[in-house]
Amino acid sequence: MPIYNKLVRDKILEIIKAEGLNYKARILTTDELLVEVKAKMIEEAHEFKEALETKEAVEELADILELIHASLRAYGVEFEELEAIRKKKKEKRGGFEKAIYLIDVQDK
Repeated sequence: MPIYNKLVRDKILEIIKAEGLNYKARILTTDELLVEVKAKMIEEAHEFKEALETKEAVEELADILELIHASLRAYGVEFEELEAIRKKKKEKRGGFEKAIYLIDVQDK
Protein backbone atom coordinates (compact mmCIF):
# COMPACT_ATOMS: atom_id res chain seq x y z
CA MET A 1 0.00 0.00 0.00
CA PRO A 2 1.72 3.20 -1.16
CA ILE A 3 1.73 6.10 1.31
CA TYR A 4 1.73 9.52 -0.31
CA ASN A 5 1.17 12.17 2.37
CA LYS A 6 1.06 14.96 -0.20
CA LEU A 7 -1.23 17.50 -1.77
CA VAL A 8 -3.05 16.17 -4.83
CA ARG A 9 -5.34 17.69 -7.45
CA ASP A 10 -9.05 17.90 -6.69
CA LYS A 11 -10.21 15.05 -8.95
CA ILE A 12 -7.58 12.49 -7.90
CA LEU A 13 -9.88 10.90 -5.32
CA GLU A 14 -12.55 10.38 -8.00
CA ILE A 15 -9.95 8.75 -10.24
CA ILE A 16 -8.79 6.46 -7.43
CA LYS A 17 -12.38 5.51 -6.61
CA ALA A 18 -13.18 4.84 -10.29
CA GLU A 19 -10.30 2.35 -10.31
CA GLY A 20 -12.02 0.50 -7.46
CA LEU A 21 -9.40 1.45 -4.90
CA ASN A 22 -9.87 2.69 -1.35
CA TYR A 23 -8.00 5.64 0.11
CA LYS A 24 -7.58 7.82 3.17
CA ALA A 25 -7.58 11.59 2.69
CA ARG A 26 -8.45 14.73 4.60
CA ILE A 27 -9.03 18.41 3.96
CA LEU A 28 -6.15 20.67 4.96
CA THR A 29 -6.48 23.88 6.93
CA THR A 30 -5.36 27.04 5.17
CA ASP A 31 -2.05 27.03 7.04
CA GLU A 32 -1.46 23.37 6.20
CA LEU A 33 -2.42 24.03 2.59
CA LEU A 34 0.18 26.76 2.25
CA VAL A 35 2.89 24.47 3.64
CA GLU A 36 1.90 21.71 1.22
CA VAL A 37 1.57 24.05 -1.77
CA LYS A 38 5.10 25.31 -1.13
CA ALA A 39 6.41 21.73 -0.95
CA LYS A 40 4.51 20.77 -4.11
CA MET A 41 5.81 23.87 -5.91
CA ILE A 42 9.39 22.80 -5.15
CA GLU A 43 8.59 19.30 -6.44
CA GLU A 44 7.11 20.74 -9.66
CA ALA A 45 10.05 23.15 -10.06
CA HIS A 46 12.44 20.19 -9.91
CA GLU A 47 10.35 18.38 -12.51
CA PHE A 48 10.42 21.51 -14.69
CA LYS A 49 14.20 21.65 -14.32
CA GLU A 50 14.51 18.03 -15.42
CA ALA A 51 12.08 18.33 -18.35
CA LEU A 52 13.81 17.71 -21.67
CA GLU A 53 10.95 18.23 -24.10
CA THR A 54 9.01 21.47 -24.57
CA LYS A 55 5.66 19.72 -24.00
CA GLU A 56 6.87 18.24 -20.72
CA ALA A 57 8.31 21.59 -19.56
CA VAL A 58 5.05 23.39 -20.36
CA GLU A 59 3.08 20.72 -18.47
CA GLU A 60 5.24 21.37 -15.39
CA LEU A 61 4.77 25.13 -15.79
CA ALA A 62 1.00 24.55 -15.88
CA ASP A 63 1.28 22.65 -12.58
CA ILE A 64 3.27 25.50 -11.07
CA LEU A 65 0.70 28.03 -12.29
CA GLU A 66 -2.10 25.96 -10.73
CA LEU A 67 -0.19 26.00 -7.44
CA ILE A 68 0.20 29.78 -7.72
CA HIS A 69 -3.57 30.08 -8.10
CA ALA A 70 -4.08 27.82 -5.05
CA SER A 71 -1.66 29.96 -3.03
CA LEU A 72 -3.40 33.17 -4.02
CA ARG A 73 -6.80 31.75 -2.98
CA ALA A 74 -5.33 30.73 0.40
CA TYR A 75 -3.92 34.23 0.89
CA GLY A 76 -7.14 35.86 -0.31
CA VAL A 77 -5.34 37.63 -3.15
CA GLU A 78 -6.61 37.97 -6.72
CA PHE A 79 -4.40 36.98 -9.65
CA GLU A 80 -4.67 40.54 -10.96
CA GLU A 81 -2.96 41.81 -7.81
CA LEU A 82 -0.10 39.37 -8.34
CA GLU A 83 0.16 40.46 -11.96
CA ALA A 84 0.27 44.12 -10.90
CA ILE A 85 3.11 43.35 -8.47
CA ARG A 86 4.94 41.43 -11.21
CA LYS A 87 4.62 44.36 -13.60
CA LYS A 88 5.81 46.85 -10.97
CA LYS A 89 8.87 44.72 -10.19
CA LYS A 90 9.59 44.32 -13.90
CA GLU A 91 9.36 48.07 -14.40
CA LYS A 92 11.77 48.71 -11.52
CA ARG A 93 14.28 45.86 -12.02
CA GLY A 94 13.51 44.48 -15.47
CA GLY A 95 12.41 41.05 -16.59
CA PHE A 96 14.45 38.16 -17.93
CA GLU A 97 14.00 38.76 -21.67
CA LYS A 98 17.66 39.62 -22.27
CA ALA A 99 18.84 36.31 -20.71
CA ILE A 100 21.62 38.06 -18.75
CA TYR A 101 23.81 35.65 -16.77
CA LEU A 102 25.85 37.51 -14.11
CA ILE A 103 29.26 35.93 -13.53
CA ASP A 104 30.62 38.13 -10.76
CA VAL A 105 30.90 41.68 -9.43
CA GLN A 106 34.26 43.21 -8.49
CA ASP A 107 34.55 44.72 -5.04
CA LYS A 108 35.54 48.38 -4.85
